[in-house]
Amino acid sequence: MVRQEALEALPVRGVLPALSGALAGAGTAVLVAPPGTGKTTLVPLALAGLLGGDAPAGRVVVAEPRRIAARAAARRMAWLLGEEVGGRVGYTVRGERVVGRDARVEVVTTGVLLQRLQRDQELAGVDAVMLDECHERHLDADTAAAFLWDVRQALRPELRLVAASATTDAAGWSRLLGDAPVVAAEGVSHAVEVVWAPPARGVRPPHGMRVDPALLAHVASVVRRALAERPGDVLCFLPGVGEIARVAGLLGDLGGVEVLQVHGRAPAAVQDAVLARGRGRRVVLATSVAESSLTVPGVRVVVDAGLAREPRVDHARGLSALTTVRASQASGRQRAGRAGREAPGVVYRCWTEAEDGRLPRFPAPEIKVADLTAFALQAACWGDPDASGLALLDPPPAGAMAAAREVLAGIGAVDAGGRATDRGVRLSRLGVHPRLGRALLDAVPLVGRDRAVEAVAGLTDDPAALRALRAAVPAGDRSAPDPAFDGVDVRGDASGLVAALAHPERVARADGGSFLMVSGTRADLAEGSALRGAAWIAVAVADRPLGRGHARVRLGFEVSEALARGAAGAWHARDEEVRWADGDVRARRVERLGAIELAVRPLRDPDPGRVREAVLDGLRREGFGLLRWGPDARVLRQRMAFLRRRLGEPWPEVSDEALHARVAEWLEPELGRARRRADLGRIDAGQALRRLLPWASGDAVRLDELAPERIAVPSGSRVRVDYGDPERPVLAVKLQEMFGLQESPSLAGAPLLVHLLSPAGRPVAVTADLASFWKDGYRGVRAELRGRYPKHPWPEDPAGAEPTRHTSARRGR
Repeated sequence: MVRQEALEALPVRGVLPALSGALAGAGTAVLVAPPGTGKTTLVPLALAGLLGGDAPAGRVVVAEPRRIAARAAARRMAWLLGEEVGGRVGYTVRGERVVGRDARVEVVTTGVLLQRLQRDQELAGVDAVMLDECHERHLDADTAAAFLWDVRQALRPELRLVAASATTDAAGWSRLLGDAPVVAAEGVSHAVEVVWAPPARGVRPPHGMRVDPALLAHVASVVRRALAERPGDVLCFLPGVGEIARVAGLLGDLGGVEVLQVHGRAPAAVQDAVLARGRGRRVVLATSVAESSLTVPGVRVVVDAGLAREPRVDHARGLSALTTVRASQASGRQRAGRAGREAPGVVYRCWTEAEDGRLPRFPAPEIKVADLTAFALQAACWGDPDASGLALLDPPPAGAMAAAREVLAGIGAVDAGGRATDRGVRLSRLGVHPRLGRALLDAVPLVGRDRAVEAVAGLTDDPAALRALRAAVPAGDRSAPDPAFDGVDVRGDASGLVAALAHPERVARADGGSFLMVSGTRADLAEGSALRGAAWIAVAVADRPLGRGHARVRLGFEVSEALARGAAGAWHARDEEVRWADGDVRARRVERLGAIELAVRPLRDPDPGRVREAVLDGLRREGFGLLRWGPDARVLRQRMAFLRRRLGEPWPEVSDEALHARVAEWLEPELGRARRRADLGRIDAGQALRRLLPWASGDAVRLDELAPERIAVPSGSRVRVDYGDPERPVLAVKLQEMFGLQESPSLAGAPLLVHLLSPAGRPVAVTADLASFWKDGYRGVRAELRGRYPKHPWPEDPAGAEPTRHTSARRGR
């Protein structure tokens, strides 16, 4: 019997006419409805015509982001109809299908919907699709929305689409669905009091998968406080399974209060128990699976640790993993709302009110931060390899898509044009990451279907994966084994084999206290790891800790060298290598597996051209200081730089960049004979540099005229010019040697900066205007120094005096 009273109590009922009208006109709609209004359970029943009235009968598919939400929504809808699941309402999640022949509403996960769309683009027999909780911006949901819009545009214009969420970018979704009408429902939410409960002392921010134990201890203490201060069940949000287990351990025995742990990997029985009303008080420790779609009965209190897990990819190191981040303001509102679903409640937030204003407004769209390999394969199978034609709220980053296509090409999932191969289509239907799918298909002929499936399922952290993969891979699969494993015994190594096949670039060999991966990334083991002492490992999961250059192995398996070579065979190469390394030219024959050197022998007679390139590379990396720069050579380069700055062409640029660009013109004869660092050290840089002087124009002969090494001063001395600053060369000369000179000397039209020295050779004045100095500055210098140096002349009129390099006493003799 239909539970009419419960149906009528759901606030979304009031907007059903508006929603029906929007779909009748535009065929698409965006439904914005707060938590608890019944959008997930009442709307699908109305769309399917199961509530009576004039609504046309039809078949509705509801897509939920998580399995726990899909099962719960189906059960709630069946309960409202007074039926069991499997009648007019059913559900399909990975590895589990409860759908009867007469089903009018089927709740599926977005992953299941994608699989169905790839098999049947028309969605035959489906009249409407509702994408629930689209604000979460999961990649599967965004992809499903884009595919559904394509179906509606090209194949089935009558297919009705609804994007539904409690908090979402309604305007963006409206544009995406062809300016779909936005229908908003008012919620009957109960007041939720906010209590700010930050730790008394600072805690370290999260990084990677690490959460400061001090924060978790504080969260546990806040749960105890909430139990003491407030009635009702407590729902505590934590970022992951490990943190849930740790806080559960810290809570210990709560004296009759049941502690439940709910997350995506929790058994269905545990998830069902959470969604049933308890007999006594409960503490439910949950990840973000409890953030939306679900009502946990009895909850009056939420304790929010303020953290979430999001995917991140380190393309440079080939690492992808979940990372812990601060939860967004939108997530905070969703979590707090769990406390007010049934009655007034309270949320304890484990951070300060000031911090709250600095949090991101919304979680990062998964398409912006995740590994896009699976998405790229879905797009290729859909017929749009670069996803440029898909209706997406955010386009996929070009770099991430390029990396994804490279992976797909490497495992044979796409051809040279990016189109899906038959193997790629099969991989897309396995329901696991394409890398794991590749590992499964290639491992089956080597270790058998059952062992391969078990090994792959073990790497997914998904209890439903085993059953789903067994269904996807027939027991009689007779694929031919990869010849790369001919003669390799892999019978006792299924997990290592699968990890190596899934991530061949992460096959690693022990090397100097760490492991060097095929990709070139170094990785360290955790303290006490069972892998210590292994010569070769296959890394299944790795991340990079804060402030560390090396990756950290979070899950790996010991493998034989033969297995490693077979799995990473695409990286196997034998090369003749001539390169600059460790300050010299190294010529050798190398057998390598990517970055791992398997065998090395000296190369006796390397190709001269390759030696030359190696020497040039050494000059680029270490600079022209490798050459012999005597004092004359350094001064020559400075003189040439001065003339280039003052006169321009035809005087050459002599910066390092310019010299590298013209190396063939000035250094080629000497380079042809250079084989080692020592050979470079014998090359006279000055002699080579003279080749760049403008000989062709005839200007080279004016070098000593325009930028002489030394110039004559009034005393008759020839004083060296310092060209260290090409803007203003310096002439350092004793003051008495400049007597009688009316104007500062100049070169190439530039006045020299004159450093006037005392008789002891110490600077006493700096001037570019000697006449002005004689008039104004000299008097003070004379007064200070003539008592200290009485044997030197200090005339009152230096501009008219006779210059000298000698003392007055000597001049008098």
